[in-house]
Amino acid sequence: MTETTVGGFAALDLHPAVLSAIAAVGYEEPSPIQEQSIPVILAGHDMIGQAQTGTGKTAAFALPLLSRIDPARREPQVLILTPTRELALQVATACETYSTQMPGVKVVAVYGGAPMGPQLKALRQGAQIVVATPGRLCDHLRRDENLLTSVERLVLDEADEMLKLGFMEDIEVIFEALPESRQTVLFSATLPASIRAIAERHLKSPKHVKIAAKTQTVERIEQAHLMVHADQKPVSVLRLLEVEQFDALIAFVRTKQATLDIAELLERNGYRVSALNGDMPQAQRERVIESLKEGSLDIVVATDVAARGLDVPRITHVLNVDMPYDPESYVHRIGRTGRAGRTGRALLLVTPRERRMLQVIERVTGQKVGEIKLPDAETVLEARLQRLANALKPLLEGADAARGAVCAELCRRLDCTPEALAAALLAKQTQGQALDLEGVRREQPLTPAPLRERPTGERAERGERGDRGERSGEPRARRPMEPLAEGRVRCRTALGKRDGVAAKNLLGAIINEGKLAREAIGRIQVRETFSLVELPEEGLERLLGRLKETRVAGKALRLRRYHEE
Repeated sequence: MTETTVGGFAALDLHPAVLSAIAAVGYEEPSPIQEQSIPVILAGHDMIGQAQTGTGKTAAFALPLLSRIDPARREPQVLILTPTRELALQVATACETYSTQMPGVKVVAVYGGAPMGPQLKALRQGAQIVVATPGRLCDHLRRDENLLTSVERLVLDEADEMLKLGFMEDIEVIFEALPESRQTVLFSATLPASIRAIAERHLKSPKHVKIAAKTQTVERIEQAHLMVHADQKPVSVLRLLEVEQFDALIAFVRTKQATLDIAELLERNGYRVSALNGDMPQAQRERVIESLKEGSLDIVVATDVAARGLDVPRITHVLNVDMPYDPESYVHRIGRTGRAGRTGRALLLVTPRERRMLQVIERVTGQKVGEIKLPDAETVLEARLQRLANALKPLLEGADAARGAVCAELCRRLDCTPEALAAALLAKQTQGQALDLEGVRREQPLTPAPLRERPTGERAERGERGDRGERSGEPRARRPMEPLAEGRVRCRTALGKRDGVAAKNLLGAIINEGKLAREAIGRIQVRETFSLVELPEEGLERLLGRLKETRVAGKALRLRRYHEE
C-alpha cells in the first residue's frame, strides 16, 4: 500500500492495518471532521466534536481508537455509546470494516430487543470494542458491575439524541462504572446546556472541534421517493422498473439475503440482473461489476459495503429499495449515478416509519426529495408498448424485402393471416407478457393501500394478498380469542412472522426494556403480519412509554392497546 492509496489519511499517523482497511473500502481523503478529530483523539485528549450526521464522524473516532487498540488484550478497551439500536449496528459494522486487517480485534454490539446471552458471551470472550445503547448496557452492568473496569476510551455518539430519549440516568450509571483515567470523546450535533453540563462533570480539559453544517448537494441527480408499506416493496420495484427508462441501475438493500431475493425476483421477470454482497468472493464481485460495465448485465442489487467505490458510467438510476441508516450512506448511494458530469435519477422507497429519516436526508443534503405515486396499470401498459415499438422500429426498414417470402410461407403453413402471425410472434417476443389493460392488472394486482395504521383482526391477518390456499374474495373465519386473565389486557404490534419475529424476541424485549417480571406477561401470539401480547392493565401506559423506542428485529415495536372488533 502506498501513501497515495489513502491520500490525506496517510499523514494522520493511523495504524498501518487501519490504513490498509481504509484503502480496501475506497476512502481517499479525510472529511473535515476526520481531519481535525483524528490527531486530537490519537494524542489522547478528551474532545467535544460538534458535527451533523452525514459528515463522516463515525470514522473520525473509529479510526484513531482502532489505531490504539491492543489486540493481545482480550478485554473491553473501547466503549461507544449510541442512542439507538440502528446506530449501534451501523457503528459496530464500521468498526468491523476498519479492523479487517487487525487479527484478534473483536467488536460486539449490545442493544435491547435482542437476547442478552449472545451479547454476554461475546463480552466474556474478550471483545475489545463494545458498541452499546445505554439501557441494555445498564442491564449488563446489573449482572456484572466490573464489566467496564478495563475500558480506556469512551465515545458518546449523538449525545444530544441520547438525552432526548431519556438516557441521562443510564449514562450517569455508566460513567460511575468506568475508570476515572479514561479518555472521553463526545459527539453531538447541538450543544444544549445538558450536554455542556455532562462535559463539565466528566471530561478533562476537552479540545473542541466544530464543523459547520455543509450542504451535500448532488445537483445532477433527480431525486424522488415513493411511500409504500414494507410488504409492497417487491411489486413496487417491478412497477418502477417497467416505467423508468434506464440504461443500467443499481438497487440498494440492507442485507445480503435481500440482494439474493430481489435479484431472483427481477430475473424471473426477465431482467439481466445479479446480486452483489460481501459473501461473494472478490473475483466474483469484480466479474459482476465488469459485466455491468460491458452491458451484459443491466441491474445489480447490492449492499452498501459491496458497492463501496463502484464507478460504472452507464448507471443512470439508483433505486433505494431499503432506506439507508444515515444520510451519509444515502449520499454515497445516489452518487453511483450522475458520474463524470452526467445526469442521473435516484428513487427511494419509504415506509411510514421512515418518514423522519427522509426529513433528515432532505435537511442534510439541502435538497427536497419529491414524492411520486406508484405507476398504475395504464402507465405500465403504455411503457410496455412504447418499449416494444422502440425495439421493433429499427427492424422495419427493409423487413418486407428480406423476410416477406418467409412471412407468406409461414402463413401458408399455419393457415393464418399475417395479422395472426404477427400477434403470435409478438407473444413469443414478449414471453407471454400482457399487452392489454386487464392482463397487466392481473399480473400486478396490488393496489397501493392508504398509508395508515395497519388493520386489525381478520383483515390484518389475511394481509393484502390472502393466506395460502385462500381464494380471492372468499371470507376467512376469524381466529377466536382466548379469554383474558383478570387484570390483563391485550396489546398489539405490527411486527409478525414476516418480519422474522418470534415470541421469545418479544418476550425478551418487554422484560429487558420494560423492566417487567416474566410472570407479569401472559400469552404471546405471533401471526403473519402482527402479534398480540397480554400485559398487566395496571401501569400499562407507563410500561408502553418505557417501550416507546424499543426495536425488535430492527423494527420499532410500537405496542398499543388492542381493541377487538
